Amino acid sequence: MRLEGKVAVITGAAAGVQGELMGFGGAAAWLFVKEGAKVVLSDINEETGNRTAAQLRKHGADAIFVRLDVTREKDWEAAIQATLSTFGKLDVMVNNAGTAKQETVEETTMEIWDGQMAVHAKGVFLGTRHAIPEMRKVGGGSIVNISSMYGIIGSPIAAAYHAAKGAIRSFTKAAAVQYAGEGIRVNSIHPGYVLTPMVEPGVRDHPGRLEWLVSQVPMGRLGRAEEVAQGILYLASDESSYVTGAELLIDGGVTAQ
Repeated sequence: MRLEGKVAVITGAAAGVQGELMGFGGAAAWLFVKEGAKVVLSDINEETGNRTAAQLRKHGADAIFVRLDVTREKDWEAAIQATLSTFGKLDVMVNNAGTAKQETVEETTMEIWDGQMAVHAKGVFLGTRHAIPEMRKVGGGSIVNISSMYGIIGSPIAAAYHAAKGAIRSFTKAAAVQYAGEGIRVNSIHPGYVLTPMVEPGVRDHPGRLEWLVSQVPMGRLGRAEEVAQGILYLASDESSYVTGAELLIDGGVTAQ
């Protein structure tokens, strides 16, 4: 019961239906409720999000789903209000929502650039800004921002994605320093190549893609969403009470090369 009594909001958490491929948010939701948390799942995918929340409740969890476009402040206001009206407080914020674009610098349009910065950088900023006042009321909390190893290293593709994930990394450190004195911890997680609903279509539709990804990983395999969720759980829990401004790489050794 590492999160007993805590209330958590997880963005990008629709893909958590058991028996289907899960994303980081969905996998974290199952782990959180197992460890005693009450969870608010949020996403733009209402159909899958409601299925995940219903399945969690069927297993005895305290869980609700709210539709949230992380780029819209009014959606954030509604999501926080739903959290407070249902569970009364907020202890943990997991800013996980994301999309992926794979264009090079010259291939990147203004629409792609703005879209990546909106979902990742702006979304994390808004989630953090709206979480802080509620965490202050309960004497502290934990904010976990999901960046990427691509927020630290470069690649032959994905210019806007790299920039947006890098923004999460540096924003996290700024927020960590600014609110450490209030007991609000802010950390980032940097997953590597993990098989999720966002990655699976590229692997399925491009022959040789899976083999190339695996060849880049010293551990010789792709990661699982549940392995990233374990890192999220650690940073959300009081076990990481002296950890803030940190970046946790979960990448099978890719960035160690």
